[in-house]
Amino acid sequence: MALALAGCAEGGTGAAPSTSAPGTSTPSATATSASPTPTPTPSCVETTLDSLTEKQRIGQLLMVGFDTNAALDSLDTAIGTDHVGNVIYLGGWDGADKVTATSDHLQGLVDDKATGGVGLLVAADQEGGEVHQLRGPGFTQPPSASQQAQMSSSELVRAATGWAEELKAAGVNVNLAPVTDTVPADIGTANEPIGKYGRQYGSDPATVTKASRAFIKGMRAGGVEATVKHFPGLGRIRSNTDFSATGITDDTTTADDPYLRPFAAGVRDGAGLVMVGSAIYSRLDPGTPAMFSSAIVTDLLRGDLGYDGVVITDDVNAAAVASTPPAERATKVIEAGGDVVLTGDASVAPEMAAAIRSAADEDRGFARQVDASVERVLALKDRMGLLPCSKGASRG
Repeated sequence: MALALAGCAEGGTGAAPSTSAPGTSTPSATATSASPTPTPTPSCVETTLDSLTEKQRIGQLLMVGFDTNAALDSLDTAIGTDHVGNVIYLGGWDGADKVTATSDHLQGLVDDKATGGVGLLVAADQEGGEVHQLRGPGFTQPPSASQQAQMSSSELVRAATGWAEELKAAGVNVNLAPVTDTVPADIGTANEPIGKYGRQYGSDPATVTKASRAFIKGMRAGGVEATVKHFPGLGRIRSNTDFSATGITDDTTTADDPYLRPFAAGVRDGAGLVMVGSAIYSRLDPGTPAMFSSAIVTDLLRGDLGYDGVVITDDVNAAAVASTPPAERATKVIEAGGDVVLTGDASVAPEMAAAIRSAADEDRGFARQVDASVERVLALKDRMGLLPCSKGASRG
């Protein structure tokens, strides 16, 4: 399953034959031989990828949940033995001291045997308003999305920078925000996943784009990667995909829909991750949850929008995809063009990893997709300083 790195140098061409008359000498044309082309120095990402075992590579494609009520060592086996490379904090965490201690413990599990020395993505949902997993002393509660949207762009950038600095100080390096879904005004609170909780910046794409761009800029300025979500948008469905497999079909969104503009802006602004949801879009790929759809992930997001970064799923334990066995959920995500499978239930991670490994061993095309996904994850981690060879390497 090893990635074939382009390390072969082109051979140098010989000196051109002399065109001078017989008996004459042209030293400059005959005495100089071409120097061989030097072999390119492998990048930090290439070097790291080549050093990882197959199991360590696959572990980079998994993010597992850590509940606030769990024991500190509850993920020691997942990281140390199962090679899981990423964690998300779940539940209401009270106080930065607890979060910092947990982050330090998790990053302390990183070594050559566990993850090949590659640091963890440590994520949280810190949107603002009703959705903020981290609270209490050391964390400022961000205002609701609608309140954020009322700020000027410069004000929101400054505020988001401060929120990011608090997250970074507690060892959280990825925020699964901002919400870039647009909820139409005529649906509003009838939209259970977003509108019901006031998670949207507005009811028109321009408002959502302006606020989400400022939020992303502030997060990055504060040292935290932002995530635009939930591609290609949850604003037009009625039911919540977390809890229902019905009422989750969007019959409106198209490939050139204005509601995609906030996502496109996030891609252009360098958002570290794009989260794909589990709703169904009848005009894009009828009957297929977005996270399992190559038409949505590969053709639309990567192709039309030009996104070459990390694609992460919404929780694959959602009711919307519960009819698909856990192992198959993982392979379907990779097949569609996704990179990181987010499972709040860490207990299914070994099953998912085994399924990805088995599929890669049996299908060379799938194996190439796995390597491409791992490379994208490592590229993000390199820019975050999480690889052993990263410039200014750190695990904060």
